[in-house]
Amino acid sequence: MAETALITGASSGIGEQFARQLADRGYDLILVARRKERLEQLAEQVPTTAHGIECDLASEAAKLPGKVKKLGVAVDLLVNNAGFGTRGHFAETDAERDAEMIRLNCEAVVTLTHAFLPAMIERRRGGVITVASTAGLQPLPYETTYAASKAFAISFMEALSMELRGTGVRALVVNPGPVKTEWQAVAGYDEKTRIMPGMITAEQCVRDALHAYDRGRRSVITGRLFPWIMRATVSPKRVKLRVTERIYRPRT
Repeated sequence: MAETALITGASSGIGEQFARQLADRGYDLILVARRKERLEQLAEQVPTTAHGIECDLASEAAKLPGKVKKLGVAVDLLVNNAGFGTRGHFAETDAERDAEMIRLNCEAVVTLTHAFLPAMIERRRGGVITVASTAGLQPLPYETTYAASKAFAISFMEALSMELRGTGVRALVVNPGPVKTEWQAVAGYDEKTRIMPGMITAEQCVRDALHAYDRGRRSVITGRLFPWIMRATVSPKRVKLRVTERIYRPRT
């Protein structure tokens, strides 16, 4: 019997690639996102059984486990991928938008992991993959709340991976650098700033993530250039903050 992967934010970008590559590995899929039409199209294109669930996880994460239960299938792999970012001077960003981002990037991850992890531990197999970001590895001025939300995801998943030792269940946090998806447009980057150094495709990002998951890694920075960039950034935090402030400062 095929295992089943539940993927949030599956309608585009990294989530869509997780769906396609896991289906190629033989996983049945539960695809979760707000855009129903895209989920239906993707479900028709993958070679395994795929269920689409329309759900806004920023406000309805607690309702998703009940919807999954009605399908009568067990979740063997949870991929917490849904998320978005904002950028700009914190004092000028929309407060409700930032709060929505925290609910999606942090609260939904905890809610869904709570919902599906205990059964995996009982079966002594399964896994949780959460997509964080290299943004969470240091404070980022002008992406202040986004970076903090991803720092939460990193800390949560790395701690969880240690708790899961010996259970047969794996936990991996994926830290992409720039990935060419719809994320940049949603975050407010203009056309001139959407192509960033070290940018990779969503396909490569997921390929690197699944390779790390196969190897039992706890954390991975995807791509070829960005892992070296992060390793080379060994300067004191006060220096890194000055550098990142200049890099991420919105153009006027």
